[in-house]
Amino acid sequence: MSAVVRDFFIDFQRCIGCQACAAACSECHTHRGLPMVHVDLVAPGMSLQTAPMVCMHCADPTCASVCPADAIKVDEHGIVHSSLKPRCISCGNCELACPFGVPIIKMEIQQMQKCDMCFDRTSAGKKPMCATVCPTGALFYGTREEIAQQRPASKPINRWRFGKQRIATRVHVMVPHDVDEMAVDLPAFDEGGGPAALATALAAGARDGRAPEEAGPEAEFL
Repeated sequence: MSAVVRDFFIDFQRCIGCQACAAACSECHTHRGLPMVHVDLVAPGMSLQTAPMVCMHCADPTCASVCPADAIKVDEHGIVHSSLKPRCISCGNCELACPFGVPIIKMEIQQMQKCDMCFDRTSAGKKPMCATVCPTGALFYGTREEIAQQRPASKPINRWRFGKQRIATRVHVMVPHDVDEMAVDLPAFDEGGGPAALATALAAGARDGRAPEEAGPEAEFL
């Protein structure tokens, strides 16, 4: 019998900012009490809407490509791990290069740490901590059949475009059926909010029947 393939899915619209994911993540002993999940305000000072951000585990991770010490490794399951402690030189290249803003250099331990999709749990058939406690299902870990049955009004995609750079990720985001790629134009990204904010704007625009340009100046359906 073939093994069941489970994937990680993010549904930005379902996030209520409860921080349960961050609290659960911080309990992982490999994180030393620090959460590797970010819960960001989409439009600080203008809206209370929040969006969760975990490592997207890129198929060709930019963070690993720019690491001069070869400290960031990708395993056979496509998981991009935190830097290897003996190799990491805390240069910060990964922080600057990641289009999702995920890696964080912990200067007190001189190492880059990030979400590793709770590899110690998922490799044993368990769900990641964050997906286990999320009360709304904004973070979901399961099969494609399960997500399709539970979210018939949306579909998962894992293709992003940052300016001219196209990225495929192991983590999927839930979007309307007529969206095939998440487009992030550089001017909008520089203004703050990051891809989580633009993903929320895209999904909200389609849900409300607005044109992409009305959902956000840099959001576009491809």
